[in-house]
Amino acid sequence: MTSPWNSEVFTGLFQFAASRGELCPKEIKSMDTSRYKHLFSGSQLKGLRVKNRIVFPPMVCFGYTGEDGIASAKNLEHYRLRAENGAGIIITEATSVKKNGRAATTQLGVWSDEHIAGLCDIASLVRGHGSVSLLQLHHAGLVSPLGVSPEPAGPSAEAEKPTSRELSPPEIRDIIKAFILGAFRAREAGFDGVELHGAHGYLINQFANPLWNRRADEYGGSFENRMRFADEIIKGIRELCGNEFILGYRMGANTPALEDGIKTALYLESLGVDYIHVSHGGNLQNLPRPPKGFDFNWMVYSGVKVREHLKIPVIVVNEIKTAERANFLIESGLADFVSIGRPQLADPFWVRHVQLGEEINACLTCKPRCRWYESSDLCPARKKLSEKVY
Repeated sequence: MTSPWNSEVFTGLFQFAASRGELCPKEIKSMDTSRYKHLFSGSQLKGLRVKNRIVFPPMVCFGYTGEDGIASAKNLEHYRLRAENGAGIIITEATSVKKNGRAATTQLGVWSDEHIAGLCDIASLVRGHGSVSLLQLHHAGLVSPLGVSPEPAGPSAEAEKPTSRELSPPEIRDIIKAFILGAFRAREAGFDGVELHGAHGYLINQFANPLWNRRADEYGGSFENRMRFADEIIKGIRELCGNEFILGYRMGANTPALEDGIKTALYLESLGVDYIHVSHGGNLQNLPRPPKGFDFNWMVYSGVKVREHLKIPVIVVNEIKTAERANFLIESGLADFVSIGRPQLADPFWVRHVQLGEEINACLTCKPRCRWYESSDLCPARKKLSEKVY
């Protein structure tokens, strides 16, 4: 998909819109939903109808499940509200394919057949409200906390983690199998597809990044060897789950730099991945600088640049926040879908409120970091809605 971003005409469009203050409105007031016709236009993903261009991205609900990783009533209520909200695609949060590969002791799991029933309830809720239902498959690798894995393992040991170690080839093959079986269980649970978590410094991202992967065997060294871990997962899922099953990939654009991210995206497309969800690579190195007049951050810019080189759909994410900004990205041909994360955590009916022109319960952009990731109960925006919704 070729973006018009490099053209003088498009650059002028950005500058004109910025001069009128239309790129970054401070608040949403009374709305005419016809202004967002591009955001609410239908699309297709792997032959499935997607009712709008809004994605509810995988946002982990820490503390909702127990050590067993089985979906709880709290998980179901969380996704029930977002399904009723009406996002076109809902990606269920990072779901661990191995118990010792979790990012927290309270994380959804898909490492056992015992998880299928609870995940089936989530998939049914989402699909029942007309959204495409995807499950994100995850392994934390080196960043698994000691409470999960006393010896966090990855492509190479990390000096900053004295107890960490390098995965052996048999262990790597076992984890590849776990991802493939996780996808199969997701299909059995009724999901339309899965998204591989290849971003944020987690295991798939660790293998792809030469800053973490210092192996000298078939899983390290050259670009193709570093991508072999993802390659074998993708091919295994395709073989077991079939070509109709959606297979997406959340990638770190700066892995380690944007030009490497673009190369990775092209390689993933050649492997038959159905869409790319562009995020960060778990580090703050080699961040691209958006050009003057581009009123979005480096992560959105990275997604725009990746999309210029691909034929498959691209999802962009991070601090998009408002319907005006999201609609602009779609209308201008910069993205195929937009992930609206924290705004939909703060207001589970964000999509509906935009459509109806109603007041939105806005994310308060807590500093130094989002309180949701400590506990959803600490989210101040959520507290404002608690008496009405929860």
